[in-house]
Amino acid sequence: MSTHTEPPTPSAVPDTCIIGAGPAGLAVARALAERGLPYTHLERHSAVGGIWDIDNPGTPMYESAHFISSRTLSGFGGFPMPEWYADYPPREDILSYLRSFADAYGLTARIEFEQEVVAVERGADGTWSVTRASGVRTEHRDVVVCSGAQWNPNQPTLPGTFTGEVRHSISYRSAAELSGKRVLIVGAGNSGVDIACDAAANAHSAAISMRRGYWIIPKHLFGKPVDVIGESGPHLPARLESKLFGGLLRLFEGDLRAAGLQKPDHRLLESHPIVNSQLLHHLRHGDLIAKPDIVDSEGSTVRFADGSQADYDLVILATGYEQRVPFAQDFFGDSHHPDLYLSAFSRRHPGLYAVGFIETNSGAYQMFDLQAQLIASYIDERDQDTASARRFSLRIAHDRPDLTGGLRFVASPRHQGYVHAPDFKRYLRKIAKQLGWRSEGRPPRAVEQRGDRPTPAHLEMVS
Repeated sequence: MSTHTEPPTPSAVPDTCIIGAGPAGLAVARALAERGLPYTHLERHSAVGGIWDIDNPGTPMYESAHFISSRTLSGFGGFPMPEWYADYPPREDILSYLRSFADAYGLTARIEFEQEVVAVERGADGTWSVTRASGVRTEHRDVVVCSGAQWNPNQPTLPGTFTGEVRHSISYRSAAELSGKRVLIVGAGNSGVDIACDAAANAHSAAISMRRGYWIIPKHLFGKPVDVIGESGPHLPARLESKLFGGLLRLFEGDLRAAGLQKPDHRLLESHPIVNSQLLHHLRHGDLIAKPDIVDSEGSTVRFADGSQADYDLVILATGYEQRVPFAQDFFGDSHHPDLYLSAFSRRHPGLYAVGFIETNSGAYQMFDLQAQLIASYIDERDQDTASARRFSLRIAHDRPDLTGGLRFVASPRHQGYVHAPDFKRYLRKIAKQLGWRSEGRPPRAVEQRGDRPTPAHLEMVS
């Protein structure tokens, strides 16, 4: 029997509470505003930008960070990144883009800043109460959690008795922190390899420890961003694409074991992609040493699974994050991957949604926009009790689509609930089309009236 119950009546409380003003929260705010739906928007920081604001307390952002998806495929629908941006924009440009987006749609003025949420609770009548750190408590018909998935570090214990400094990568900001130190990076996510490259250029010595072999995808192939090449086709089944592109990478990069890396134990695309063009350069020039998993440590010495050992002053754990929602964890369950329909709709708690918790192998902003548009359309039509809204309520309760593209993702907490981006986007657009709902945000009104696209004037750099 389904645990999904009927949503609260529209007359109960007339608005939606959005928690967080990073990219996900901004996408939701625009979608609601486009439909004239009332909302309250709360942000604990003093400005727009989420993790991309390096001054936002607790952000994992670091000075050398760049987007790992290209600007061509990374902008919100109706508001592309400007053509004068680099192929892979640096963090300052992404922050500028987000703030320009918020200003262009009139979202900034509606955000209540420095309003940290400490609790979300559901009333007996199905409405939601949101309590702020100040003690102020407000009631809402719907809540959309957009607080982000990279604020709560997954920090394993280093085996043995290492006496040097151990930090999670969430605290890393600048390559200057590495100068003169013997540095070991643990973990091969995109932030891990970025920090390893910073260490290769700035530390006394640098190494990166990986539990398994990974595919290293360069940011450019044949002079074009790699995701643009993938998007432009030919569009093949994911498993065939994995095989063909994997062969191309082997031809292009050679045997990665020659650079000290392990052979991947999975097909290309079956693990979160490492998109980096500097890692192999540093490995092949001896500025960075690849190591397998850590088995023990004593004093400053770390021992590895291949029997080797080395001394380090600093170990940085780039071991990822838990998708926790501290102020509402009871409603989201698993801290590694909440059970949300399309990674956005609570199956058990009507009126509760989340954007920004999707794990996928592509740029996220277009997917945030798709999720936000579905949420706003559903809220709008649910309040009108339309047939489309009733059909979608049944989907929330019962639909469990396979969005893996036929790929067998590696067995790890991060890949629990992982989706293949092309399949995910196609499925959401298909649903929207079937229900007669929009799947993409519109350009700002002034631009839409002129009949052209946003220009760089909308995207001036933030001073």
